[in-house]
Amino acid sequence: MSTLMIILLIVAVVVLAAVAVAVLNRRQQGAGGRRGLKRRFGPEYDRAVARHDGDTKAAERDLGERVKRHGSLRTRALDPAAREQYTARWTVVQERFVDSPRDAVAEADRLIAELAGARGFPDAGHYEDQIDALSVHHAHHVHGYRKVHRASLGATAPGTADGDRTGADTEEMRAALVEARALFEALVAAQHADTDADTTRTGRHDTVKRSTGIAPKGVQHG
Repeated sequence: MSTLMIILLIVAVVVLAAVAVAVLNRRQQGAGGRRGLKRRFGPEYDRAVARHDGDTKAAERDLGERVKRHGSLRTRALDPAAREQYTARWTVVQERFVDSPRDAVAEADRLIAELAGARGFPDAGHYEDQIDALSVHHAHHVHGYRKVHRASLGATAPGTADGDRTGADTEEMRAALVEARALFEALVAAQHADTDADTTRTGRHDTVKRSTGIAPKGVQHG
């Protein structure tokens, strides 16, 4: 074998090795990025995949863009008086649910949007942007806000008077209010909103049961 052939073979081996390393690194980076997104977004990751009809790459691009736009957002703390006012207003929402569930979920929707704006998230006039930002910082709780928002739209749409099956029923509204409370509590907490302030499921259900008189399905109370 000539010297030229040996050199060409060596070059070919080096090129193939470099390509193999690059492919391996790309796969590892992709897997690491996926694991990082799953860890950061939790159930929100699965919702994004479902929204993109199972296309994980499209879902990950969506979530990655959210992190780019909102990951560096720094929230503003609430002063004690403001926290007390928001907490009192939420209590009124829960009490109102007994007599007027539709009005209660509509007010809960407005209250969370206002509170998120007060904490430094995009304001209530930009719902989609606000929900994306909240999903980056409160991925485990944001879906409750979505449910309240949807229930609120159904409650206020024409032709959705109480008893009209075209609107959200009382159980759906109650479930939305129960789930949304977790985000409310995380936002109203004294600490910064960059990490979720988790509350126990039982505690949330008990609180809403006391104020609404409706026990969530599948939850037994002694």
